[in-house]
This record gives sequence, structure tokens and C-alpha cells, in this order.
Amino acid sequence: MTVAVSRVEGPVSAAASAGVAPSDLAELMSTFNEVTTRLHRTHEALNREVARLRAELAEANEQLQRGRRLAALGEMAAGIAHEVRNPLGSIGLYARMLEQDLGDRPEQRAIAGKIAAAVSGLNEVVGDVLSFARDVRVTPEAVDSDELLERALRSCGPVPAWLRVVRRGGAVEGAGVETWCDSSLMHQVLVNIVRNAIEAMEESRETGGEQALVLDAAEAVGHDGKPATVLTVGDTGPGVSREVIDRMFNPFFTTRKSGTGLGLAIVHRIVDAHGGRIVVWNNADRAPGLEGMRGATFEVVIPARGGNRRAARVEVAGKEARERRVQELSR
Repeated sequence: MTVAVSRVEGPVSAAASAGVAPSDLAELMSTFNEVTTRLHRTHEALNREVARLRAELAEANEQLQRGRRLAALGEMAAGIAHEVRNPLGSIGLYARMLEQDLGDRPEQRAIAGKIAAAVSGLNEVVGDVLSFARDVRVTPEAVDSDELLERALRSCGPVPAWLRVVRRGGAVEGAGVETWCDSSLMHQVLVNIVRNAIEAMEESRETGGEQALVLDAAEAVGHDGKPATVLTVGDTGPGVSREVIDRMFNPFFTTRKSGTGLGLAIVHRIVDAHGGRIVVWNNADRAPGLEGMRGATFEVVIPARGGNRRAARVEVAGKEARERRVQELSR
């Protein structure tokens, strides 16, 4: 700013000798400095916008590369699965025929039954691989978030006595938030997440201890001001390590002793096909000052009807929803 003042000293001296009033000079200098300040602020805003666009471009390129890798992996997996399924069906058929023929020989019949059960398990694995490789086609419709969450919870079986289910959300009292999605595909997403949360709590809970499962829905606003819906599943289990969070949506990655590791990879594909985003965090990371905070939270962001297909960045309307979830999970 000192440079700007020195630049106007020459004209000021000339104007003063020409009989220009000091008040006019002061106004001229004030206007000049104000314009300079505005230009500086505009420059800073443009730099921030350029940085934001670069970050979005990098994210878009990363998503594109991930999509290409998954597409290639899906094609390979589908080819292998089809080749395995045909002989597997024959093995299962012969095993069931043996079971029928060995009715008078219980020991051998039991062995044939084990072969049939193993074939059934392998068929499930092949089914998961084909589901992952299959092209995800979304047929969106308006669905009530309460209905989605309730149906997903029912599909996971009876609620254990040690589990406290907390229901949150709703645009108005007694009504859920409208979710613009493919009902059957989003049901698959939520069932997978809810089941994982319940299993994680069951494996880590202390005898007689109570656990909490928080199901939430909220309206959201994208960074471009367009609407979205956030469906949240929170638990009080052991939480998730940073390494697992970074890899949990990769195909065939699992921390369990059994399973294909394709469940969350399929979830990611479905959410991505909706133009949305799924985010995972440890509850302690969002409430560092809350002693004893446990568990993890899955947040599924889906663009609302007419909303932006890229709802990568969202801010849930009002911080009260997040604060309520933190309070419930900490009890």
C-alpha cells in the first residue's frame, strides 16, 4: 500500500500547484486505495477457486482411474466366475444324487452332504463376484428414508437384546426425508452396512454390555448449493483403523476370517452409480473431547431429485443432527 501512495505523490504535488482542493485529493487517494484492495481480494478469491478446481479435477481423475481399474477387474472376475460356475453346478448335482443313493450308508451320505454344502458356499462366492462385475443400472424414484432404514434393519433379522437401536432424522415431525434412489439397490447398500455394524459390535462387546446402533437421515446441501440426502449408520463397536478405512472398499479386501471381501466394494459401486459418495470415520475422531467415544459411522450421500450428480462435498443442514448422533453413541 505504501507503493500505491508513493505513486500518487507526483500527481498530488502537481494537482496542489494547480489549485486542487485537499479534500478532492483525499477522496482520490481513498478511491485508489479501495480499488487496489478490491483487486487484491479478487485475486485471492480467484486463487482459492483455482485451487478448489484443481482439487476437484484431481479427485475426478482419481475416480476415473479407479473406475477403469474396477471395470478391468470386473471383466476378469466375471470370466473366471462363469468358468467356475458350470463345473460347480455339475459337482453339486452329483453330490445330491450321491446323498439320495447312500441312504443306507449314513457315514458316506454325510460326506456327500458336506460336498453339497461346500458347493453351495462356493456358489455364493461366485454370485458375489458376478454381482460385483455386473453393470449397475439405477432406476431412481422418491423413497422415504424411514422406510429404507426400517426395511434394512428388518432384513438383518431380530434385534439382539443387547442392542439399542436409535432412530433419528426426518424432514418434519413423523416423516422421513425424501431419498431419490433405486429402492432395491439402496436397500442392498444399507443392509450390508447395518449388518457389518451389528457384527462388529457383537464381536467386540463385553458380556452383558449394551451397544447402540444409530440410524439417521438428514437433508444436505452440496458445495454448489444443490440438495442431497445423507443416510447415516453409526455403531459403538471397536472402530476402524486408518489402514482399513483406506482399503475397505477395495475388491476382495476383508478383515474377517470368511467372506469374499466384495460386500463393501459392491456398496461403493452402487453409491457411485447414484452419483453419490460414501464416507467412513471413527466416532472418536469427530468428538475428540468426548471420553470413551467408541465405534464408527458410515455416511451415504445421495443427490436429491434434480440435485448435482457430483455431491462429493456436503454440509448437513444444521449441526444438530451430527451432535445428536454423537450424544447417542456416547451413552
